[in-house]
Amino acid sequence: MPKKKYKIAVIQLNLNDVAENNLKKCLAWVRDAASQGAEVISLPELYSSHYFCQSEDVDNFALAEPLYSTSFISFSALAKELGVVIIVPFFEKRMAGIYHNSAYIIDTDGSEAGLYRKMHIPDDPHFYEKFYFTPGDLGFKAFPTEKGKIGTLICWDQWYPEAARLTALQGADVLFYPTAIGWHPLEKEQYGENQHGAWMNVMKGHAVANGVYVAAANRIGLEQYIEGTAGIQFWGSSFIAGPQGEILAQASHDKEEILIAEVDLDLQENVRQNWPFFRDRRIDAFGDITKRAID
Repeated sequence: MPKKKYKIAVIQLNLNDVAENNLKKCLAWVRDAASQGAEVISLPELYSSHYFCQSEDVDNFALAEPLYSTSFISFSALAKELGVVIIVPFFEKRMAGIYHNSAYIIDTDGSEAGLYRKMHIPDDPHFYEKFYFTPGDLGFKAFPTEKGKIGTLICWDQWYPEAARLTALQGADVLFYPTAIGWHPLEKEQYGENQHGAWMNVMKGHAVANGVYVAAANRIGLEQYIEGTAGIQFWGSSFIAGPQGEILAQASHDKEEILIAEVDLDLQENVRQNWPFFRDRRIDAFGDITKRAID
């Protein structure tokens, strides 16, 4: 049975490398996190490569992998060896012409506790994800594991309160957000502080509104590989927040780090008893939320 308390970790890394090197690196960092007591460990979004969505290039589809191949085999063996849960975000090749931005949730025995496919797909300057990723079709899920019931959403999903709510309502203790987000270097001076602040605030809001722990795992480093562009400066700043939005652990903008915090289910229940937002939801009045616009 899952315990009343367990430790979670997010790993913040520079991933501007090739798949073989990133795999070795991430396996080592997960092992390190487990040695520090982490029981549920998340890597950043698309762990196995540089962030290739800065351009629309069909050659980048070669970076995708079929289900249950290299990433699953490697991290499944490690999860079983260490007795930990691992969230492994990867570029999924479902079939020719259909690719997803996905994440395995691998349980302590090495089995698949769940698979999540990113539901919200952005298309912004140098974040051209719609070219690569088919929107997820598995819905929002909370996955039972030997350590606890966890929800996994991915990056752009973090801006949508509906995604957090639907995952939390299924009993998730924690919402994990593997992420690849950063500044356009030429915009950073003017917009950077507000962009980063909004990113933090929206996820802290999910924690408060749903009485859940929230854990965001971002990458770091300047990834500038397209001639004539300034690239993306990934801002790191991974964090773990408690069910009142309180910051339990916070990373730097530019260092590789492991963040660890404790999930306390008794505390979570106490918060929800005192802030009974789920109780007071007017589900009879929310029907219009499924419309694109109310006009």
